[in-house]
Amino acid sequence: MAKHRIEANQVMKIDAGGVLHRELNARLRHAVANGTQRIQIHNVYGQRYIGTDLGKPVEIEILGTPGNDLGAFMDGPRIIVRGNAQDGCGNTMNEGEIVIYGRAGDIVGLSARGGKIFVREDAGYRAGIHMKEYGDKKPVLVIGGTAQDFLGEYMAGGILILLGLNLSERARHKANFVGTGMHGGVIYLGGGIEDHQLGKEVGVAELEEKDYHILQKFVGEFASHFGYDAGEILKHDFYKLFPLWLRPYGRLYAY
Repeated sequence: MAKHRIEANQVMKIDAGGVLHRELNARLRHAVANGTQRIQIHNVYGQRYIGTDLGKPVEIEILGTPGNDLGAFMDGPRIIVRGNAQDGCGNTMNEGEIVIYGRAGDIVGLSARGGKIFVREDAGYRAGIHMKEYGDKKPVLVIGGTAQDFLGEYMAGGILILLGLNLSERARHKANFVGTGMHGGVIYLGGGIEDHQLGKEVGVAELEEKDYHILQKFVGEFASHFGYDAGEILKHDFYKLFPLWLRPYGRLYAY
């Protein structure tokens, strides 16, 4: 019997209604192993681990709300979410791209060491926690709105951009403990923030020429995903947060 094949330019559609996460992810792995390059998943209602551990450049479009750990340990795919995403999106991802046309829950980008995540609206608590760089890989997380407390906590590498597009004029971000324990990477903030909201491990600096180049690149990508004008976004005031020490807590454990 001849096996059914889907051409590269065709979209394989999966109805996830009533399907448990184990079965759904088994279908995804089987499709990718058979060479499918574009997959559209309908009726997603909280199924976890979608796209986890996939290592091929497949495009997965999700219609609905995926559950925790979307794209965890991902190494190459592109995931598009036509809605919100729950906690742990991009957990320890190594390569690839996640584009969320809504909000992201807590710990988005947890321990990411590569790849890019774009969130159109807000993110929850501890966005970018433990982000790190690995070899020539540098993770990027761009959040269009604002975020909750502990943004960039224990950040060890990568680029985190918080645009604040949903803030009213002269309004400030409300997150506290921003950059607590940060010892690598960089955070770019669009919109205001008070000194008391920052972790004691970070400093604040004006942008240099290289920072403008970084923002132009990744704000440009954000704008292309979600239909914004990158030039208008870049007219806003931006500040750079950077780590003051490489080992902020090392002296606490030294004898």
